[in-house]
Amino acid sequence: MLNYRHLYYFWVVAKEGGFARAAERLDMAIQTISAQVKALEQDLGHQLLKPVGRGVGVTEAGQAVLARAEEIFQLGALIPEEAAAAASGQFVRLAVGMSDGLSKLAAHRLLQPVLNTPSLRLVCHEGEVEQLLSELAMHRLDVVLACQAPTPNSNLRLSSERLMVSRVDWYGPTALINRAHIEDFPACLGRLPLLLPTSHAALRARIDRWFEARGIQPCIVGEFEDSALLSLFAAQGMGVFPVTALGAADLASMRGLKLLGCSDGLHEEIHALRSRRGMHHPLVVRMLEAARHEAAQE
Repeated sequence: MLNYRHLYYFWVVAKEGGFARAAERLDMAIQTISAQVKALEQDLGHQLLKPVGRGVGVTEAGQAVLARAEEIFQLGALIPEEAAAAASGQFVRLAVGMSDGLSKLAAHRLLQPVLNTPSLRLVCHEGEVEQLLSELAMHRLDVVLACQAPTPNSNLRLSSERLMVSRVDWYGPTALINRAHIEDFPACLGRLPLLLPTSHAALRARIDRWFEARGIQPCIVGEFEDSALLSLFAAQGMGVFPVTALGAADLASMRGLKLLGCSDGLHEEIHALRSRRGMHHPLVVRMLEAARHEAAQE
């Protein structure tokens, strides 16, 4: 059996970059920690640490061990919370990752079927897809919603499912849009101030190609990674913006916005990425079933 106490000491030394800093963090003697790490190296039959300047670095073997140690101790940090929650029945945790550039309005619509779950504790993380997939693989997330399918990675055992392909509509401030604009859509997009997602969003590349195919020279006055923030600035009169038909339902709560036109040939995709653990999470299963049902009705 692997000695996890030895592994923990190695993990701390590697994270701190030296035995002295690790000893200070753990409030232990340097000699004691050094002996524990050497015992781990002897058990594994490989050198894990090497001198680097005034500290230490990890060897190739150490990199492999450190990666697994990260997973083990990050998962271990969740145990007290999950055990307490299971014992008390106080809440049901759902951790969702959302990729940069994903329409947050559309994501909210997808999560709607589970938001009324009694004692729900919803945790949402936003970030780059690769970072979110790493957290998904370490079971820190239950599902990742992304605007495109992930690139194949044999090291990550994940499943991917396209949940929706939604038409993109254009909305803008009522004070900015008149009948002439609506009748001249989409050509009017070359004359109106536009708010667009940044290049982080897969939708942005589709929008740029859509403009180019129609000979539209957009007047871009703002770019946003957060679609909800984008719609807020639009509601304040800054410009016209795109939103998926799925996410447009949430715009009803924002006053002063008006439909300008519906895009022909411009769509956004949302994919659900899951690990084996997420395959059986009851709230993830319910959310995906609702999304499939809604897609079948369209």
